Amino acid sequence: MPPPRNRSLRSQLLAPLRWIWLLGLTAAAAGAYWLATASANIAFDRGLQDEASALAAKIVWTDRGPLLDVSRQALELLTWDNAVRNAFVVVDESGRAIAGDAHVPLPDRRDTSFASPQVFDAEFEGEAVRGAIFSLSSPMLDRSVSIVVVETRHRRQRLLRDVALAMAMPTLAIALLTTGLLAWGIRRGLAPLRETASEVARRAPSDLRALPVEGVPAEVVPLIERINSLLADVQQSVSLQQRFVADAAHQLRTPVAGLRVLIQELAQELPLDANLAPLVQALSSSGERLSRLIGQLLSLVRTQGALGVETEVEALDVAVLLRQAAEPAAVRAARAGRELELQAPAPGLRVRAHAFWLGEALSNVLDNALRYGGPHIVLRASSTPEGHVRIEIEDNGAGVPPEDLPRLIEPFWRGQRADVREAGGSGLGLAIAYEIITRLGGHWVLRSRPEVDGFRVEWLLPAAEA
Repeated sequence: MPPPRNRSLRSQLLAPLRWIWLLGLTAAAAGAYWLATASANIAFDRGLQDEASALAAKIVWTDRGPLLDVSRQALELLTWDNAVRNAFVVVDESGRAIAGDAHVPLPDRRDTSFASPQVFDAEFEGEAVRGAIFSLSSPMLDRSVSIVVVETRHRRQRLLRDVALAMAMPTLAIALLTTGLLAWGIRRGLAPLRETASEVARRAPSDLRALPVEGVPAEVVPLIERINSLLADVQQSVSLQQRFVADAAHQLRTPVAGLRVLIQELAQELPLDANLAPLVQALSSSGERLSRLIGQLLSLVRTQGALGVETEVEALDVAVLLRQAAEPAAVRAARAGRELELQAPAPGLRVRAHAFWLGEALSNVLDNALRYGGPHIVLRASSTPEGHVRIEIEDNGAGVPPEDLPRLIEPFWRGQRADVREAGGSGLGLAIAYEIITRLGGHWVLRSRPEVDGFRVEWLLPAAEA
């Protein structure tokens, strides 16, 4: 199963800010709506109260009772509005309409206070209305009337919508701008960490240089310094290991060389003894194998030391390199009854590499193919549209199980099959070749059955300009 995907630091920083923004926006919208509603109601209620007071001022008391002394034009102006339905009524103590629209609703509990107009909510002809009622008494007669003015809520609702929209748009714009600036600031603050991660991803496994701390946020500097300390410890450990392998190999070269000389002399002294000949032959094979193992150990150490990060490379002719590596391997293949085919590219194809070490990598892979591959081996090179040189060494042998492909570049690993383990190899050839190619900036690909007919080693190296 893939590892769980951790939340990014950016999302962890922005998540609380989003909640704060949403809560603040909700509170601001609710407060603005409440304030707009209260202000609109106060303004419109005051208008209704003023209309009721104005109509009360037009009440005239006569012998026949109260009369509304308002011209027809004034009444039309009072009740005419395209957007809002206005209506009024003047009623006496018993609720009988004296003037106006008799269908205008009255409050459930009529306030008979004559101090100021009172507002109320009601329903008029199927619509919710807001009304104002003002009671007026005769100065000489023991009688009173009430003036009721109502209007629908359309203007209030439209005003509330306009106010809410006018307040919401700038608030939303400011909130989005603030969130964008915060996201940009967090991304900019985390940019040095992304640069550090990219640099680590670009490095080769053997590049153990300290990571830069310039421009890194102060909170992350202790982590980078601790990583640098670990890299220094690993580099020291690798150096000690390489020095030990080199010293051990150098110390073993002299006694092994002496042992091989003694075996040769023993073979010359006992040429006719058929009983001892197999023993001498076995000693000679073991001595050669031990000598080859020591040589490859020294080659591995020299590769790791010589091919540093700043290794100087040059433009090399690929055809010449392949021919130099293929000639001795072709002789060995012919002696073993096998065939090595060289498909050299056209002259002019050049690669940026180190001549000695690239030749060493080719020799090691060809030696591996001669030991474990099939009867037909192909060495070819070509250019790619991406500006690389592709070098392939392929054989038609039994191949390698897919689960074993990643382990072929491990030092001293020689597979699980008995025929592979007894082929006389040391398990260092492909490891040395992999070390060389990666340190030269190349890409390494291994393919086997059923993808290819047998086993193929494929390199992609940077091409040089012609």
